[in-house]
Amino acid sequence: MSKLTKNQKLVADKVEAGKAYSLKEAAELVKEITTTKFDASLDIDVRLGVDPRKANQMVRGVVSLPNGTGKVTRVLCLCTADAEAAAKEAGADYVGLDEYIEKIKGGWTDVDVIITMPSCMGKIGPLGRVLGPRGLMPNPKSGTVTMDVAKAVKEVKQGKIDFKVDKAGIVHASIGKVSFTPQQIYENAKEFIQTIVKLKPAAAKGTYMKSIFISSTMSKGIKVDPKSVE
Repeated sequence: MSKLTKNQKLVADKVEAGKAYSLKEAAELVKEITTTKFDASLDIDVRLGVDPRKANQMVRGVVSLPNGTGKVTRVLCLCTADAEAAAKEAGADYVGLDEYIEKIKGGWTDVDVIITMPSCMGKIGPLGRVLGPRGLMPNPKSGTVTMDVAKAVKEVKQGKIDFKVDKAGIVHASIGKVSFTPQQIYENAKEFIQTIVKLKPAAAKGTYMKSIFISSTMSKGIKVDPKSVE
């Protein structure tokens, strides 16, 4: 085994292999073991006892993180002219319709979230090839196709994120930054986990919350005891 750096050794001493920490402990520990110079993202990975290939065991939803994500989320609002002013006021970075549809056709996707209204979906549908693989396609289930685009813009800017279980049965999300206080990290993680608990599919058998890990961009994962969240 290669020799550990000073920082790696410090981390290895603090995190016990195989130990499951309470969510409160993990929120404090993840700050202690992050040694990057930049404000690293905080990630959470929840492994679920579901078979995502079955439609009745799909877990997807949205959650408003009480303390936001700590990231600047760039929002494009594709809407009719009468909704433009409200969307701009709500904080959308880009507002318009036809000009942005042409830009996207040309390969421009320099945004994090796209919000639109039902009447515009006919124009956006053909952009699925570009938007789909990047996770940018607006969807009524995640609240990004709505009549009230201004409200949706505001929610996204305040820390509303959407998530879905991947093929391996894991839900992954960024829930803040290392610069957050342990309490803020705890509150965001708790809100996220409790939202997933509420979405448990009736068809899911056995243990639903199999494991929870919290980590930062460069740190190792800290195992969280699912019972500590209830």
